[in-house]
Amino acid sequence: MTLEEKIKQAETRIFKAVFPNTTNHYDTLFGGTAMQMMDEVAFITATRFTRQMVVTVSSDKIDFKKPIPAGTIVELIGKIIHIGNKSLKVSVEIFMEQMYSDHREKAVEGEFTFVAIGKDKKPVEVNKV
Repeated sequence: MTLEEKIKQAETRIFKAVFPNTTNHYDTLFGGTAMQMMDEVAFITATRFTRQMVVTVSSDKIDFKKPIPAGTIVELIGKIIHIGNKSLKVSVEIFMEQMYSDHREKAVEGEFTFVAIGKDKKPVEVNKV
């Protein structure tokens, strides 16, 4: 498998419904909840790519472009965007959809950096192929 094929295969998509227990007093998704969901998708993406133990070391520039109201469906998409020697970067986008219409738009985007670690919890080389 080529590197490009491996990157494509690691792409992760998860759908969730936004229920009232995940919203704030404005009836929109809590920012912290969105970030938690994004980190989870980024972790799954990084793990699917490396098939190694990885840990989040940073989240970069998370942009909340649109509020996500209760009663919508969100799709989180994780993609590998950079591979270093011991780390990799994953882009995550959240798209929101109205439940009863075709309207869909990007609501949040951000990047997460992971480091591959060994059994001793020390950084190791990222499996690239």
